[in-house]
Amino acid sequence: MENEKKKQNKNMKLDDAARVQVLSPGMMVAKRFLRNRLAIIGLVVIVCMFVFSFLGGALIPYSQSEVFYRTESVKKDYAGATKIKDYLVMMKEGEQLPKDGYSKSVLAITTGKYNFMTADKKMMCLQDMGANVYLLYNGKKPIERNEIGMICQNSFTPYAPDMELSYEFCRNIMTAICEGKSVTEDGSYTIEQVSDSASMVKDKDGVNYAYVSDMNINAVASGEFLSPEYKEAVVNAIESGATDFTYVNADGTEEEYMISSKGGQYEIKRYQDSQVIDTYAAPSSRHLVGTDANGMDLLARLMYGGRISLLIGFVVVFLEVLIGVIIGGISGFFGGWVDNLLMRLVDVIYCIPSIPLYMILGSIMDYMQVSATVRIYMLCVIMGIIGWVSIARIVRGQILSLREQEFMIAAEATGISIRRRIFKHLIPNVIPQLIVFATMGLGDVILAEASLSFLGLGIKYPAASWGSIINAVNDSYVMTNYLFVWIPAGFLILLTVLAFNFVGDGLRDAFDPKMKR
Repeated sequence: MENEKKKQNKNMKLDDAARVQVLSPGMMVAKRFLRNRLAIIGLVVIVCMFVFSFLGGALIPYSQSEVFYRTESVKKDYAGATKIKDYLVMMKEGEQLPKDGYSKSVLAITTGKYNFMTADKKMMCLQDMGANVYLLYNGKKPIERNEIGMICQNSFTPYAPDMELSYEFCRNIMTAICEGKSVTEDGSYTIEQVSDSASMVKDKDGVNYAYVSDMNINAVASGEFLSPEYKEAVVNAIESGATDFTYVNADGTEEEYMISSKGGQYEIKRYQDSQVIDTYAAPSSRHLVGTDANGMDLLARLMYGGRISLLIGFVVVFLEVLIGVIIGGISGFFGGWVDNLLMRLVDVIYCIPSIPLYMILGSIMDYMQVSATVRIYMLCVIMGIIGWVSIARIVRGQILSLREQEFMIAAEATGISIRRRIFKHLIPNVIPQLIVFATMGLGDVILAEASLSFLGLGIKYPAASWGSIINAVNDSYVMTNYLFVWIPAGFLILLTVLAFNFVGDGLRDAFDPKMKR
């Protein structure tokens, strides 16, 4: 009879469900969780987000702050031209104009009194050569022939950039022009009038030597030499009233120049190949999601931004759970004045307006020029300190009901210390509710971080988060015409928050299947 009972017990086998229930309650919770399809989808999405953010950020060849450029033809200022209205003074070699010599000379030309005295009691005089050209002399009369300089309203441009034009050359040219001659007095140079206000000077061989004009034409870029032929083309275009002209450069290429008048001055522009920031580039093989307003790769910023958004979510929830469990556990276990004191602290924290506080702290960090990395940690700490009160109330309520049960009475009777009773017996019984609350709270924290970054109170440039990426699109034109800039970040936030909510719902149903019924 006894052998038959042993044989019957040996042949008895528990089915899988019974084995899980008997051997491992945790495995039963896991089995219920795995049966929830939405929870599994959420878990898969969360894993994909971590892979996308951390592994993708390590594999992508671009950094989150790398700026990209493109080459395009841009209309830029090339030169400027203006009519010479002020008198220019050219001094003879070895001569020096007195300090008030220029002002006294201009005054003499204006009044027609060509004899004047300088501040140092020196007599000077002018000789009118015509065409607004005057020779400057020391002494009362030009007949003394003590010539020291020339005053005119003309500019001289040498043919070669390293060539210097002497005073004697300029004087001889202007004398010939004033006398209406085409050859200088010594016959070394010929003068060819190319327009009403400009002349080309050629040497004995008929080669262009210098260009004389009553217009001042200078290049915008320092060190850029404008040849006499180019200045001649500019003067001809201005005098003919043209808005553009073409000119063959020294390398034989023909370029088009645009002329615009502004307040009596002429701006000369041309199209030049320039490196510009590749802003709002459409998705391509090089940039799969495109680039943002700063020319940065959006896919790289989404990956690195996912790291920060997920990191902030987990760090903040960890701080909330840590502080909430300690405060709620102590309050619920001791009760009495300890409970009243800690719950009033919770009420005070609840009354603190979070958004104004974030704005004040954000302004302080902006004023102190806090780095982006430190700002991330500060944001985690601030959100954790403000957000623990809900967890504290949940833990307190659970412990108030658990501390009166038989197992706690037995623990107190055996002499177990208060710390062990709280953290070894009470808190583990609250962990299922904490896991559900923390999982669903992760999505709320990510949304809060995105909202703060959108308001400019969170992560600062050049660091990226999904919220700061959306914050960069603060213009209606950009928002409607460059959808690829903000939709991916918004879609990732939506997926991540939904995934955490699905996982939280699945854990809640797994820990307490009666709620589902």
